[in-house]
Amino acid sequence: MADAQNPVDGTRISYDVAGEGPAVVLLHGSALSRAIWRGLGYVKALEGFTVVRIDLRGHGRSGKPHEPDAYAMDLLVADVLAVLDAEQLASAAVVGYSFGSRVGFSLAATAPERVEKLVTLGGTFRPQSGQVAKVFFDGYLDALRTGGMQAFVDGQRLDPQTKAAFMANDSTALVAYFERTEVEPGLDESVLPDLGLPSLLMAGTRDAERYLDSRRAAELMPAARFVALQGRTHGSTLFPADEVLAEMLPFLRA
Repeated sequence: MADAQNPVDGTRISYDVAGEGPAVVLLHGSALSRAIWRGLGYVKALEGFTVVRIDLRGHGRSGKPHEPDAYAMDLLVADVLAVLDAEQLASAAVVGYSFGSRVGFSLAATAPERVEKLVTLGGTFRPQSGQVAKVFFDGYLDALRTGGMQAFVDGQRLDPQTKAAFMANDSTALVAYFERTEVEPGLDESVLPDLGLPSLLMAGTRDAERYLDSRRAAELMPAARFVALQGRTHGSTLFPADEVLAEMLPFLRA
């Protein structure tokens, strides 16, 4: 386990590195942490790669600012670049789930020389105003504000592992993160034709918004391919891992 520091605002970013080979950065989803990648079998499957797992700010062991502006996308991009710099990695493939995919799209758009390939899982490039409630539940943000993590967890049907991951969060930091998420502008479609890096965009057929957004992005990005994950919701995008890895591993190794 190691730490890097964002050079813009000083936020501490926790990460770990395992393995040898081409570098792959793994970026988790909202209210989760880097632990999901090991727990669901992705780290083991990525033998032959240098796997860099990052706790995005506000999550896991990273710093947890309590101000919404601290979660602006340009700061999140700077967090990932700070980790790459700390590990002396000129560039890496980036794999992102949900929130991590939004960071991945922005990295590819603003620091294309640092991103060799992009994999998005249940991802989107669009603004998320009004969309987060569809992933969690109506009133999720008010529940967090007034009842903390317990109210957030009680509003959902969760497996024990996800519940434990959610309960480990700092509710004040998570409120600030979601408040910024609701106003973050995302990327305009006009940017996508300029993203020429090899990209694999995957989303579940029961994850309607991310499915349509990922398919649209693949139509516009010159070197992108879209793969539909049959029957999967947003929450089940990553697991079971076999179907995802069957597409992702050959793409990363090519």
